[in-house]
Amino acid sequence: MENHYDVIVIGSGPGGEGAAMKCTKEGLHVAMCDYFSSLGGSCTHRSTIPSKALRHASQILYESNSLEEANFQTLLKKAESVIQQQYKLRRSFYERNLVDIIDGKAAFIDPHQISVKLSNGAEEFYTADYFVIATGSRPYHPPDVDFKHPRILDSDTILNLKDNPRSITIYGAGVIGCEYASIFRGLQIKVNLINTRDKLLAFLDDEIIDALSYHLREHGVILRHNEEYAKVEADDSGVTVFLKSNKKIRTDYLLWAQGRTGNSDNMGLENLGIKTNVQGSIVVNENNQTPHAHIYAVGDIIGFPNLASASYDQGRFAATHIAFGKCEHQLVEFIPTGIYTIPEISSVGYTEEQLTQEKIPYEVGHAFFKHLARAQITGRTTGMLKILFHRETLQILGIHCFGYDAAEIIHIGQAIMSQKGEGNSLMFFINTTFNYPTMAEAYRVAALNGINRVNQLKKDL
Repeated sequence: MENHYDVIVIGSGPGGEGAAMKCTKEGLHVAMCDYFSSLGGSCTHRSTIPSKALRHASQILYESNSLEEANFQTLLKKAESVIQQQYKLRRSFYERNLVDIIDGKAAFIDPHQISVKLSNGAEEFYTADYFVIATGSRPYHPPDVDFKHPRILDSDTILNLKDNPRSITIYGAGVIGCEYASIFRGLQIKVNLINTRDKLLAFLDDEIIDALSYHLREHGVILRHNEEYAKVEADDSGVTVFLKSNKKIRTDYLLWAQGRTGNSDNMGLENLGIKTNVQGSIVVNENNQTPHAHIYAVGDIIGFPNLASASYDQGRFAATHIAFGKCEHQLVEFIPTGIYTIPEISSVGYTEEQLTQEKIPYEVGHAFFKHLARAQITGRTTGMLKILFHRETLQILGIHCFGYDAAEIIHIGQAIMSQKGEGNSLMFFINTTFNYPTMAEAYRVAALNGINRVNQLKKDL
């Protein structure tokens, strides 16, 4: 049948790519449908890759004292080169694996048919035995804030900014807000970071939160906790944010970084009985299936954990279920968190607060980067590695890292935590010989620090 496929994947971000690649490698006839002009989804063009490229460039410029030669437009140009490299790589995957590309916006007509409004204005119709919805999410826009005004931005539109701000207000101190606060302060732009809660990134370990707050303030970010906006007014020269506490904050631009919404609207899902929650996320079962067993949903469109890495895995798992009728794999219990502030943060497993609430006997081992030879050599001495482990069995319960390359360092600990039985033990780090000097050596230092605490406790008792 013309325009018929075994599988049509809607959305070419990490979740869609993972599903499409797995399906085609299992011999299925696959099409990728996306209304982005370039493949890769929001991850490649608007969120993960651009923001991390901006952050890396900002950090290099700050460390090299080259700020007099740099501005926000300099960073955007550096990010654009990375985006284009990623796009070309992603497109080659589809071409090499013979996945057809449909450039347009899809909507379901019935459970096995979609209409696609093509970029040239035409409309075409396609059918498939299976569908995978991977349309991702977009920044949330409260109705009383005028996002059409050129000085009111979100994490998508900030990449189109043609100016070099001298000051900016960031509303929302989640991951996106904290990352952009670091980026702008790296350029010595004045930053107001407005947090609607009582502390930053409450899902992190308190010691890490305190370290991040200290370093943001040390670099000049003004943090305002427990604040909510009453109204926002923008004019030709700037934006004023009126807070419910009667404060007024005036800066060149406003970056709205509070919440995201699933891209589930205008897809005809309501006609199929596929429900979404208030965040626009699609409800799925343990196999990523909607109420229609042949229609799957993966990635940010289904909500938590809203991570590119997890989305790719969800796509592969859904594709495995399509190809074989079952999938024994699920997301790992402890998904690592990577937050690309300056310095960056990464964690996996329990926090001290969680262990305390569950009354699990634990101990702590620290390694401060300023004591590591490799950190002294590179000059990147800010940060620490923190290991939480069971006081009696020495099982690793959580690892938290703050500092340069934290998102890389964390995976050593993650690998040990994933081991079963005695394989997951503090003793692995104590008895393993690490390259010297390396940042990985922090695990040995922290483990020895922790075991010394346990041994001293036994002596005291």
